[in-house]
Amino acid sequence: MNTNLSRRSFLRASVAAAAAFSVPRWTWAAPAGANSDIRVAVVGFRGRGGSHISGYSALPGVRIVALCDVDSEVLAKGVASFEKKGKKVEGYSDIRKLLENKDIDAISVATPNHWQGLATVWACQAGKDVYVEKPSSHNVFEGRQSVAAAAKYKRIVQAGMQCRSSGGVRAGIEFVQKGGLGKILVSRGLCYKRRDSIGKSSGPQEVPANINYDLWCGPAPKDPPRRNTKNGPIHYDWHWIWNFGNGDLGNQGVHQVDLCRWALGVNELSPRVMSIGGRFGYDDDGETPNTQIVYHDYEGAPLIFEVRGLPQQSGSKDMDKFMGAGVGCVIHCENGHLLIPSYSEAIAFDKGGKEIQRFKGGGGSKKKEKSKKGDAGAASGVVMDFVEDSNHFGNFIKGVRSRKMSDLAGPIREGALSSGLCHTGNISYRIGKQSSPGEILEQIKGNRDAAETFGRFKEHLAANGVNIDTTKAVIGPWLKMDAKKESFVGNDAANELLTRKYRAPFVVPAKV
Repeated sequence: MNTNLSRRSFLRASVAAAAAFSVPRWTWAAPAGANSDIRVAVVGFRGRGGSHISGYSALPGVRIVALCDVDSEVLAKGVASFEKKGKKVEGYSDIRKLLENKDIDAISVATPNHWQGLATVWACQAGKDVYVEKPSSHNVFEGRQSVAAAAKYKRIVQAGMQCRSSGGVRAGIEFVQKGGLGKILVSRGLCYKRRDSIGKSSGPQEVPANINYDLWCGPAPKDPPRRNTKNGPIHYDWHWIWNFGNGDLGNQGVHQVDLCRWALGVNELSPRVMSIGGRFGYDDDGETPNTQIVYHDYEGAPLIFEVRGLPQQSGSKDMDKFMGAGVGCVIHCENGHLLIPSYSEAIAFDKGGKEIQRFKGGGGSKKKEKSKKGDAGAASGVVMDFVEDSNHFGNFIKGVRSRKMSDLAGPIREGALSSGLCHTGNISYRIGKQSSPGEILEQIKGNRDAAETFGRFKEHLAANGVNIDTTKAVIGPWLKMDAKKESFVGNDAANELLTRKYRAPFVVPAKV
């Protein structure tokens, strides 16, 4: 099914859908007072949403009053876990019903990517403040509409870019921005994270009876699932299917893309973008690349991102590292580099590789805590990360109380821009074609940084038994963007992928 649409056709379809279906309308909830409890609903909590529950539960003056999930088993366990603690929460399977509840001040969204933009817009229209997980949108259009909805309805909307609340990371980025290592030459993000095959199904899979698949699909096509993995046909592995996810670039990688853009100090989508990649090492039901390079050609310095889902070499359990980072960032400068190897610290090195300064905030230690049986986040045994100097949920609540978007560490505009860089990189890949290494080198000829990155890309695949002379990589075209309009210049196929064809009534409106 063709899920893409030209901008003009999209607008026509949106108007038609609005006429044919009732669009949710809610009266605004009264803003929470500065001294009253903030009443929060968590939407989607089988995985990351469990951390939302833990995070808000630890904050004084915050009460979780509702839970929402389309999986009835997950929802029942979540509600029961609160009841065991003597606390009452309302359970909802449909977010539209939840948003009608005037006793909810804010919603915290941890749904799959394809729901995040619509949930944000609808919540703003309903007078709710919003914390929305990364990437915060499934496409560029949704990010823009989320920003517009927050502004129009005067809502506090925080994107789940938790690193922005880390004092150590913030101090390191400020150091390089102020010239501590000289001019920035390249801002490089890395997501070297093992991703196994999700297997190959023989055809459409049965939807479990406990999942409302119509609500789960929401804005996306309601096609039967075609994946049969250890996570089942619905959960988690949607990340690797274009209709629902954005690959590891928009899953883990968006955090590091955000840090790279933050370091560069750029506040627009890149003027040119190109991507190289493929799904190598196995034949499965996944669609997104497990090995990828994205090159954002900013004027001052490029932003380069690398995804690697295969190990260091065939048979190894270890992952590659680049200058000490596996999932992190390296900001190359004239007089050294800044390494951001984690969520909580940054380390400055001189040209010779000697550490000259380490930035940590509030101790900067990181601990992991596994959900106990019976906890709301225990449906999948999710491992929750807490960075002690970082409380992104607390920062959101601060903004809810002050009513100042400027108090947020990760306002939705920042989330939309960084997510947009992931989306535009994926667009180049999706309209690309398989090419020989020689053809790829010809397209990046004269670009030293792109050629060096591609050389390591090729070596990494060779170490995993992949010869890209025969198993060819995809290279997308260089796409030129009008950053003010957030649209590509002279490429209709690319512009169609800036949005999607929405399945009514789950339509992100053209006018919020």
